[in-house]
Amino acid sequence: MNANTVLDVRDLTKTIGDLTLFSEISFSMTERHRVGLIAKNGAGKTSLLEILCGREDYDSGSIVFRRDLRVGYLPQHPRFSPGLTVMQACFEHGNPITDLIREYTASLNTPGHPQLTELMSRMDQEQAWDYEARVKQVLSKLKIDDFDACIDHLSGGQIKRIALANVLLTEPDLLILDEPTNHLDLEMIEWLENYLSQASFSLLMVTHDRYFLDRVCQDILELDGESLYSYQGNYSYYLEKREERIQARNSEIARANNLYRKELDWMRRMPCARGHKARYRENAFYELEKIARQRIEERRAAFEVKSAYIGNKIIELNYISKSFGPDKVILRDFVYTFARYEKMGVVGNNGTGKSTFIKMLLGLIRPDSGHISVGETVRFGYYAQDEVEYDPRTKVIDVVRDIAEYVDLGGGRKLTAMQFLQYFLFPPDKQHNYVYKLSGGERRRLHLCTVLMRSPNFLILDEPTNDLDIVTLQVLEEYLQSFHGCVIVVSHDRYFMDKVVDHLLVFKGDGEVKDFPGNYSQYREWEDARRDSLREQRREAVPTENSPRETAHGRVRTNDRRRLSYKEKKELEQLSLDIDRLEEEKRQLEAELSSGTLSVEEITAHSKRLPLLIEELDVKSMRWLELSELDEG
Repeated sequence: MNANTVLDVRDLTKTIGDLTLFSEISFSMTERHRVGLIAKNGAGKTSLLEILCGREDYDSGSIVFRRDLRVGYLPQHPRFSPGLTVMQACFEHGNPITDLIREYTASLNTPGHPQLTELMSRMDQEQAWDYEARVKQVLSKLKIDDFDACIDHLSGGQIKRIALANVLLTEPDLLILDEPTNHLDLEMIEWLENYLSQASFSLLMVTHDRYFLDRVCQDILELDGESLYSYQGNYSYYLEKREERIQARNSEIARANNLYRKELDWMRRMPCARGHKARYRENAFYELEKIARQRIEERRAAFEVKSAYIGNKIIELNYISKSFGPDKVILRDFVYTFARYEKMGVVGNNGTGKSTFIKMLLGLIRPDSGHISVGETVRFGYYAQDEVEYDPRTKVIDVVRDIAEYVDLGGGRKLTAMQFLQYFLFPPDKQHNYVYKLSGGERRRLHLCTVLMRSPNFLILDEPTNDLDIVTLQVLEEYLQSFHGCVIVVSHDRYFMDKVVDHLLVFKGDGEVKDFPGNYSQYREWEDARRDSLREQRREAVPTENSPRETAHGRVRTNDRRRLSYKEKKELEQLSLDIDRLEEEKRQLEAELSSGTLSVEEITAHSKRLPLLIEELDVKSMRWLELSELDEG
């Protein structure tokens, strides 16, 4: 094994019953190597990661790690012992630093303090003294602020974030992540993206977030048809080269089929003389047969699904307000009228009320005040975040046929339940499997099919990208682009949102919702430009020794537009003072957080205060800009 190699996998094979997940696959990873693993649901991605981490057996092959390699693993569904607090959970799954801290604590509590000097030296070497402070800092980045909360009362998403913080802090040589972006909001995903891009460890990761793959990973591994394919480039490069590989394979299969027909005729024509045939030609025939029987992968043609008729009146929201107690306001006098065929994305940090909003549209939650009026022709299709329970002894095809035997494409064209399932990547053999044999991602895909088979005209998809593989997401994108109805998508998948939606509702918290005419990337560009503009305006507004000081920010009136009222002038003056104070506080907080001299409690308090301060600074700066533009009049 090369000195630079951290992991070497050779001829690895894994079967489950009569199903082969992968056969004789090989790959290796080097230092600082960042690799993304892609495959359809059920192809064995999670099994491969579990095998590498020693949690699952394999049939044959070899796995060799570099000696003394530290491996960190984030499973798709992490678990902790019941009754633990958040901080205790971060220390439960042992790593070298937490084990060292335990040894040090045990020595302090033992008469005579055995090996205390050596343990203190190791604590210095491993920088373990401030480990708890670092844990709290990363937890705060992932929006886990109550460190004493019992994990029994936390959601699955919060537990996933605790496990993510834990594995990041172990600073492993090789980090293995299974769907790390699930249950993270956009702000957290972008933070994690930057963290992993700058890290010094090697990374092997399964994720459906294509922007995340593009920006973090250098190479792509694809599991397909029991084989592993390697692409030396990011996700964009992978898409290009995968298409070339598929076309080359399809050409090979087509040529093999033509030759196979001729060879089959030759084999049949001389059955009595078979023992005298050239042995090499018989062997070549059977090898040719294997190639010819491979499935040709065809590019899926997008089809237009005929949805139920939808009238001119869709949904009208009139002065809707909703809150949970005095401290959690979701909407405040919100007014909106849906148009026909609009495709809306709903984004915002976790806890700002996105799911509550769509449940109010569906009538599952009542607003505190205001009125929601739904048109008579509206037929909802709701894909929920929660796992849907199916009878495990039911076949996949029967689950769908219980809803409808076919999908109406319009113009007299129909698609059978079997054909519809094939479009969503359930081949005939899978369709006759029992539900209990499906992977978690395949069950989510089946749930998606049951929603779409009902021919709704108003689709509401709550986090559809969680647990769906990239290939399924591509199919869903094609479907939604040709869908003749309204669509609302709540998602943290930036790539998916850019492909599907034409405008956004941005939930900012405390009842503030912004309607933005564009997709997510356009919104971020606008937001970044707005922030840059605010900073530039602030810099220009700082008075110099020779600048006029006729107004609070040295502005000179040049025309006769509306003057500020006395109250607005006082507000502008106060905003100037507030912004200066907040900017000074921000500088102090950032300097203190970088100093390395703070206590655990101080780091915790600073980490909580900084994002709130930045948000307050943005709000006040925006208001100052509005008033100062009037003041220029």
